[in-house]
Amino acid sequence: MMLEPDFLEKDSYTFEDVVTLMAFLRSENGCPWDKKQDHQTLRKNLIEEAYEGVDAIMSNDPKRIADEMGDILMQVVFHAQIGSENETFNIDDVTTGLCKKLIRRHTHLFGSDKVEDAEEALLTWEGNKKIEKGHESQADVLRDVPHALPALTRAYKVQKKAADVGFDWPDPSGAKEKVKEELGEIEQATPESKEEEIGDFLFAAVNFVRLMGFEPEVALSASIEKFIRRFSDMEALALSNGSELESMGLEAMDKLWDQVKRKDHENR
Repeated sequence: MMLEPDFLEKDSYTFEDVVTLMAFLRSENGCPWDKKQDHQTLRKNLIEEAYEGVDAIMSNDPKRIADEMGDILMQVVFHAQIGSENETFNIDDVTTGLCKKLIRRHTHLFGSDKVEDAEEALLTWEGNKKIEKGHESQADVLRDVPHALPALTRAYKVQKKAADVGFDWPDPSGAKEKVKEELGEIEQATPESKEEEIGDFLFAAVNFVRLMGFEPEVALSASIEKFIRRFSDMEALALSNGSELESMGLEAMDKLWDQVKRKDHENR
């Protein structure tokens, strides 16, 4: 397989062009690395591209978002090309399956269901999804939450799906007390059970955050970025005072940290 010279000089490209280009990259005349990949070797790439897409969205930069969405699309087309070569599925199976799924699950648009708002639309979607997947119990729904998700996100989703059938605190106060209870159990735990109790504490903390109306993954990501920013400012402050963090004690670093933190609050 070869590409026509004009193909390389286009001003714009379509979805079909992406499929054609990927087929070439995997062909006899294509790229050695691309030809070597399979579904298993590309797993981490798919995860990384998805996270980079989320980072782009958080940056609120349209150009960056478009670029990262292209990288995610490349992963979809890559897997479809591998499937086509293996004669297991192709890109038409992907797009057909997607469209049919969207039609099946939007019964409030293409069926007899009625909804009044976005929340009811989501409940309809989840109900149709449950039927489609053949879930016979809500426990089946919980088990279906992907294991590959980050633990915070998976905990959040499992808790939300348990709440769909009413298994939930009526307000955050009960979840807050549960966090305190689990923290106490960590302190009383034996060395053998401490890790389990820490997991229970984190799970309870996620539940409290959820009931407060926030997503733990988003909240924690923001705190991580804040920590990095403040640490960078602390390091710069130390250097401006003629010191390096490596040569400072914890007490001295804490004083610098407090300075940075106060300045950060003043600039809000």
